[in-house]
Amino acid sequence: MRNLSGQFRALLVAAALGVAAAGPAAHAADAAIPATPEAGSFKLGIEPWLGYGQWHVAQAKGMFKANGLADVQIVNFSEDKDLGAALASGQLDAANVATHTAMGMVAAGLPIKIVMMLDVSMTADAMIAGKGITSIKDIKGKQVAFEEGTTSDILLKYALARNGMSVADIEPVPMPAADAGSALIAGRVPVAVTYEPYLTTAKAQNKDVTSIFTASEDPGLISDVLVVRDEVIKARPGQVLAMVKAWDAALAAYNANTPDGRAIISKAVGSSVEDLNTAFDGVRYYSLAENKKALTGDFATKTFADVEAAAKNAKLLQADVTAEQMIDPDFVKAAQ
Repeated sequence: MRNLSGQFRALLVAAALGVAAAGPAAHAADAAIPATPEAGSFKLGIEPWLGYGQWHVAQAKGMFKANGLADVQIVNFSEDKDLGAALASGQLDAANVATHTAMGMVAAGLPIKIVMMLDVSMTADAMIAGKGITSIKDIKGKQVAFEEGTTSDILLKYALARNGMSVADIEPVPMPAADAGSALIAGRVPVAVTYEPYLTTAKAQNKDVTSIFTASEDPGLISDVLVVRDEVIKARPGQVLAMVKAWDAALAAYNANTPDGRAIISKAVGSSVEDLNTAFDGVRYYSLAENKKALTGDFATKTFADVEAAAKNAKLLQADVTAEQMIDPDFVKAAQ
């Protein structure tokens, strides 16, 4: 979910070679999207991240069947590389991935499209610092703990670039995101980049720790999307449309009874609501209306380029990709 390893890229290249030969699939706009989903199962790859949680709400509350999908199979994975290989080999119809991961998949030759934004991190990913450090400019020459090749890496490189700086202006201290906050509290580093629940833990242990930069500075920079294989978009667009509608129905139910929704999601990802509450608070789920605006607006015209640049800067992306190449907004348009 939060990084794209070299092994993952190699697997994608190998698997994508087998499906790319068939040529690009027709864009959804080439034909009307049927209101009734096609027969057959729909297999969705997922990892234990709360940002994908509305699928669990949809499953628990029967929203797949309510939208005409008789058989939605949510397939769980613990690692990006396994999910990516399953998607590339056709074992999955769609998958939930970080935006920068989707870019890496397309750059590796995997024919997929982003059909919907799922969530964006607002304050759930952040750079934190101790007393006396209040801005990005203040971290020049200082040690910064972060996990390389992850969303923390992307956020750090973006924050530096936005302030006219680069990684050469700091002293990188690579370590797992789970340890970065602890290193700050222990005084081993003055600055750390991490995400929830580690942010809340660090602040609870030291009242002088504050956020000096969060993902909310560019909503969508740290985000998750639903990607669907081109072959499925061409052959079963009605199913894709129904999935998009089910997400929106689940989100409406979640907003109407948030404690109930959080309980469902927490159980599905194997944690407690108490442990995840701050993470929930730092994440924003995207509705259909917000999707339509984003996929045809700021996300496509600005944020996409920001994610691409940050991913390249973090060495998570080795080739150019474009919003036009990757984003298919027709399903969120049709669902409304």
